[in-house]
Amino acid sequence: MKVRTRYAPSPTGFMHVGNLRTALYEYLIAKSQDGSFVLRIEDTDRERLVEGAVDVIYNTLKTAGLCHDEGPDIGGEYGPYVQSERKDMYLPYAEQLIKEGKAYRCFCTKERLEKLSEENVGGGYDGHCRDLPKEEIERLLSEGVPYVIRQKMPKEGSTTFSDAVFGEITVENSELTDQILIKSDGYPTYNFANVIDDHTMGITHVVRGCEYLSSTPKYNLLYEAFGWEIPTYVHLPLIMGKNEDGSVSKLSKRHGATGFEDLVSEGYLPQAIINYIALLGWCPKSNQEIFTLAELCENFHVDEISKSPSVFDYDKLSWMNAEYLRAMDESEFTSFAKPYYEKAFAGKAYDSKKLFEILHERTVKLTDIPAMIDFFAELPEYDREMFVNKKSKTTLENVPEILKAVIEELSGIDSWNSDSIKECLLGLAVKMELKNGTVMWPARIAAAGKTVTPGGAVEILDILGKEESLRRLNLGLSKLA
Repeated sequence: MKVRTRYAPSPTGFMHVGNLRTALYEYLIAKSQDGSFVLRIEDTDRERLVEGAVDVIYNTLKTAGLCHDEGPDIGGEYGPYVQSERKDMYLPYAEQLIKEGKAYRCFCTKERLEKLSEENVGGGYDGHCRDLPKEEIERLLSEGVPYVIRQKMPKEGSTTFSDAVFGEITVENSELTDQILIKSDGYPTYNFANVIDDHTMGITHVVRGCEYLSSTPKYNLLYEAFGWEIPTYVHLPLIMGKNEDGSVSKLSKRHGATGFEDLVSEGYLPQAIINYIALLGWCPKSNQEIFTLAELCENFHVDEISKSPSVFDYDKLSWMNAEYLRAMDESEFTSFAKPYYEKAFAGKAYDSKKLFEILHERTVKLTDIPAMIDFFAELPEYDREMFVNKKSKTTLENVPEILKAVIEELSGIDSWNSDSIKECLLGLAVKMELKNGTVMWPARIAAAGKTVTPGGAVEILDILGKEESLRRLNLGLSKLA
């Protein structure tokens, strides 16, 4: 049988890291076995729908490289792929169960259910309408009394299912309540629509978070009621976040950015995010950590998914992001960095090749770039004390003389480039019998107005150009007067 997985998000907001990992693992399970990855939009919970959320789903999957084989936007033989467009198909299945004595119409009012909930906290529905006489049911229907359709759950025995990650799990049937299949508005419940859609779409593997483990018996009892084959379940471990006190709890917004778009906005590369998320629960047999999406498809195996919760570590993600940036050539790096260059230079001209040379090995996140290079567009205000550096042996007494000599030597350069600048400054250090750093430090401070810069004095002066460099060096000298 061909492997078929589905990603079935509800369009209720942004794409959380946990949702994205589910989509990724479903994609990897399908692609590692030459299967199909299906996108289905589950929009039956009308109250929680968020405008524009469907576009977020499409954009996230596209940006992440998780291309679906079937879905609302591209079609397929198992469509439609939006639950609200499949609405008419669910009721006949529920009515089939009623005819077979496996489900029933429940006419209980909202007030009765609320009172029942108050009196029997955590006890679930009491089965009040489970065995209503036929005449009573017909009378209520003729009067137009609203109703839901509930499944008759077994009251004795137990239900056992097998999960690819957590193994065999058994739940006592006495803990189950008669679940609603069709709501009073005619829409199916999430659980019911899920089962009908998965079966009719030929889904072979159901992948979801371990928080749904307790719901799985409800799904299986539906499959059994219809006599359908039960799919392979793959429940994923929790993703935790680090708290300020060192403890961990389920990942949430208080731990930082937890949505794919948020992480991209913070300067992380989509491919680095995907690579990192793949390792949140999956433990490859090798020590390899950097994987392309194609390599993930080749190496991913369900039996390597861990039961233990994984911790989302922003430091590890930052390390991985930096590794991806360092592996890029100039063209690729520039394509990602360009928006940040333009933000820093605010319309002024810049040399992307020279910026690549100083940023390529030093950038951790793309969002770091503007603050790293903003001094090229405009010299910041800085304190004369910045010229003092113990390691470079510069003081407020010797820096004026050094800067004056630097200006004089650099003024004589005809061909302004990094080689000529470096030769000039190193030659000056020899002439003045100073260490290289003693000459370079004041030149860098005057040119950049910062103590921490990508690149040293030579690279900065080269990028600024001769005219602007000399202007800034003279300004620095005037600060020391």
